[in-house]
Amino acid sequence: MKKLAIVLAALPAAAAVQAQSTNVQLYGLVDAGVEVVNHASATGGKVTRLTSGGMNTSRFGLRGSEDLGGGLKAIFQLEGGLFIDEGKSDGNLFGRQANVGLEGGFGRVIAGRSYTTAYDFILPFDPMGYAPAYSWATTGHGTPVNATTGTPVNKYGMTTGASNLVKYQGTFSGVKVGATYAFGEQTTGASDGSTVMLGLGYAAGPFSTAATYERTNGLSTATGHDKTTVAQLGVGYALNDTWSLKGAYRYYKKNLAAAAAVDLRGDTWWAGVNYQATPALGLTAAVYRVNVKDVATGPEADPTMFVFRAKYALSKRTDLYAVAAHARAKNDQFVGLTRSGSTEGVTGFSDTQTGAMVGVQHRF
Repeated sequence: MKKLAIVLAALPAAAAVQAQSTNVQLYGLVDAGVEVVNHASATGGKVTRLTSGGMNTSRFGLRGSEDLGGGLKAIFQLEGGLFIDEGKSDGNLFGRQANVGLEGGFGRVIAGRSYTTAYDFILPFDPMGYAPAYSWATTGHGTPVNATTGTPVNKYGMTTGASNLVKYQGTFSGVKVGATYAFGEQTTGASDGSTVMLGLGYAAGPFSTAATYERTNGLSTATGHDKTTVAQLGVGYALNDTWSLKGAYRYYKKNLAAAAAVDLRGDTWWAGVNYQATPALGLTAAVYRVNVKDVATGPEADPTMFVFRAKYALSKRTDLYAVAAHARAKNDQFVGLTRSGSTEGVTGFSDTQTGAMVGVQHRF
């Protein structure tokens, strides 16, 4: 009985030690905007709607770390996306992040689901940041269809997130290195369905740059498997405390296994400027362009999009924003404003589409 009393008395002290060495944070972001977009139907109608995630995708999550001593920490992150206009998840409960790993002087290694090396290294060079609306940094809009062939016109992007991955990243004297390997988990071979990425970045004073290489294999068929190769280069330069320039280029090629199939080729580039007009007011102007190299049939779309955004900080956590964009494609091909894969996007039914949005964002 005496021993039990001693153990019970020691529990609060043990809990206090645990609390000191372990840090867990609940965080999130909620973003909603009212949007008007034209050419949203086959009859040329426009749509006015409430959309979730204009400047950033709404989300919630848990992240934490435990100090293991000697500069080594255990880390984890669980994060899910939200459509706050309907109050529902945008997919799996933790479809954005679900990983665990170790961090120390060597860098960081995680395993599970996460953003890829290509996403981590190249998205900081998008003038629009991580905006899900009116940015083609990840890819162009894949929902509108080619007027001739019925296929998406803008599908030349990076792999932004992956499951079953192991990812490493470290920074040493301004040089950032990273690598991702996502297992295909197929019995037909280790390479089937797998993705490998490498990243290298450098920052010194006002200048920063990063380059990535990506190779993704499709699943095996009787004629082999598809192979996608993506290479990217981003460059940024801060002219002073208020003006900064950003831009990037992407090479995309998908070799299709089917003998009669036409390989997909496209080059994407974007450039823009960020201007901090006042401590609270930030302005952004950007242009995105996809140069389609090969299509199976029909003419090339080669879409271009122009974007302007104003953001006003009400506090460190709350922003108001207004953004407008115009996209156009060549040869009467359809085009849309929102990036591929976004279920929140508006399908385009013309060779142009124009949209505007005003919204509010809060981080917690």
